[in-house]
Amino acid sequence: MKESPKPMATSSSSSSSFSSIPPSSPSSSPATTTTPPRQNNLLEPPSSKKKKNKSNVFRVLRTVFRSFPIFTTSSIACKIPVINPGLGVADPHHDTSRVTGTLFGYRKGRVSLSIQETPKCLPSLVVELAMQTTTFQKELSMGMVRIALETEKQPNNNNNKTEKNTNILDEPLWTMYCKGDKTGYGVRREANDEDLSVMELLRPVSMGAGVLPGNSESEGPDGEMAYMRAYFERVVGSKDSETFYMLSPEGNNGPELSFFFVRV
Repeated sequence: MKESPKPMATSSSSSSSFSSIPPSSPSSSPATTTTPPRQNNLLEPPSSKKKKNKSNVFRVLRTVFRSFPIFTTSSIACKIPVINPGLGVADPHHDTSRVTGTLFGYRKGRVSLSIQETPKCLPSLVVELAMQTTTFQKELSMGMVRIALETEKQPNNNNNKTEKNTNILDEPLWTMYCKGDKTGYGVRREANDEDLSVMELLRPVSMGAGVLPGNSESEGPDGEMAYMRAYFERVVGSKDSETFYMLSPEGNNGPELSFFFVRV
C-alpha cells in the first residue's frame, strides 16, 4: 500500500471513514477544505485488451462458497438465480481479473462505486448507489455486505439486437438490493469532474480508507468525503452476469463486500 497524496486528509476517527480497511498513511493537513482543482492528464485510458486469466482451484472454490444462497429470508425478493450456470456459480472457464474499486461519497449524500483497471486509469464504470454514505458505513461495519444490481431483459425481438450487444455494465439503471432488501435504484453515470478529481487524488493509493476535504460549494466548509479503496476480483459469468468480490489484505479480517450485476 502506497502513501496517500499530500492533498488528501485522513481521519483518525473510525466513524468518519469506512471501517475495517487499513487507513492510508497520514499526510500533512490541507491548507483549505476545498477540493483542489483537477489536474489534466494524470489518469490513463484503460487497456482496450481484455485480460483473460484462468482461475486456479483455490479461486474457483472461494468463488463457489461466496455464491451460496444469499442473505436472509427476505432475500426472496432478490432474484439472483445462483444455481443457474453463469449467474453466480464459479466456472473454471469464466474470465476473472483483478481491478481497483473505490467507494466514495459525502456523509450527507449517496455513496458511489468506481471501477478502474488500475489506480492510474480512468474509471471504466461509475455507479451511484441507492444508499447513503453513513448507512453504507454502518452496514460494512457489521461484516458481510452483498449488493445485487438487477436489470430486466427486454422482450425477445428479432428486429431489436441492442440488448445482445449491450454489456451488463453498460446498462443505465439497475434495481438495487442490499442483503435481500430493495433499497432503490443504482444509476450509471459518466465520470464527472468531481469523480475524476477524487480518482486523481487517490492515484498513488492502492488500498486504504480515509477522508478527503469536501467541496465547500456543495457541502459547506465542514463537508468531508469518505472513501474506501481496495482490490476487487472481477468474475464475468456471462453476458448477463458480472460479480465483483472485494479482496481483503492478507491477515486482515475485514468485511466481505460483493457486488452482483445481473440481467434477469
